[in-house]
Amino acid sequence: QVQVVESGGGLVQVGGSLRLSCEASGRTFRNYAMGWFRQAPGQEREFVAAINSNGGRISYADSVKGRFTISREDTKNTVYLQMNRLKPEDTAVYYCAAGTDFGLGVYDYWGQGTQVTVSS
Repeated sequence: QVQVVESGGGLVQVGGSLRLSCEASGRTFRNYAMGWFRQAPGQEREFVAAINSNGGRISYADSVKGRFTISREDTKNTVYLQMNRLKPEDTAVYYCAAGTDFGLGVYDYWGQGTQVTVSS
């Protein structure tokens, strides 16, 4: 069982930056692939970024490539999402998730989400 808790959301102006954090419980954090997803009002949840268990494989949605960076710090059981050059369309609730298969993109444990609002 893994529990994940997101933090770092907030209100930011267009072009600004935010760094989201996701802290996971348990001593097996290093065994999990970690992903970030987001859901805007009235829309389905969508994939944002993912990193495999050893940090050697990373994937991004086309909409965030070149602006967002995912990283992990296993000593702190934490995964980060650095978001730069934010746009109004990045406004959403951002969720962190943990899974055992990076390739299949299946995530078993989800956080409650953190709100990101980009104002124009």
